[in-house]
Amino acid sequence: MKDKIVFDVETKNSFEDVGGRDNLEKLEVSVVCVYSYNHDTYASYREEDFHKLASVFQNAGLVIGFAISRFDLPVMKKYMPFNVMALPRLDILDEIELAYGSRISLDILAKTNLGTQKTSHGLEAIEFYKRGEWDKLIEYCTHDVRITKQLYDLIQKQKFISIPKRYTNELVKVPLNFKEIELPATLF
Repeated sequence: MKDKIVFDVETKNSFEDVGGRDNLEKLEVSVVCVYSYNHDTYASYREEDFHKLASVFQNAGLVIGFAISRFDLPVMKKYMPFNVMALPRLDILDEIELAYGSRISLDILAKTNLGTQKTSHGLEAIEFYKRGEWDKLIEYCTHDVRITKQLYDLIQKQKFISIPKRYTNELVKVPLNFKEIELPATLF
C-alpha cells in the first residue's frame, strides 16, 4: 500500500530576500519534515538528503499539508527530479478556503480545534537556519507537521472543522469530507 505523508517546508530566506511573493522559485529550502502513516514516524530532510526525500514523495499515494499547493510544493520544484505538482495531494488550507470562503491560519485552527498552538513562525525558522540551530529548526517544522496531521485526523473523524468568526469568535462548523482514493502501488 502506498504511503500517506504529511509534510512541511522551511526556507533559508524570506519573500523580502527574493523580491516578493512573485519570486517564490527563488526561495531556498532549509529543511523538510515528514510524517509517514505507514511507518508512524516523523523524519526531517536537509538539502543533502533530498534524494531520499524524492523517494518518499514518489512512494506516497497522497501528500498532505497546509498551503502546500501555493507554497511548499512550488518551492520544492527545483529540488526534485520529477514534477512535484503532479503528486496526489490534499491541501487542508485549499479545502477550507473552498468550503468556508476564506483562508485561516494554521495557528488559529490549532488553538480552536486542538487546544495547542504553533511554537514559532516562519521568519523565526529562517533565523534558526541562519544561526545554525538545526535542532530548533527541525523541532519547529516537525511541530507544524504534527499539528497538520492532527487537524487532518480530526477532520477525517468528525467531517468538519471549527473556525472562529473574526470579530465575535463565535465558532462556525465548516463541513469537510476528504475523500481518499486507493492508488496502485506503482504510481511512478
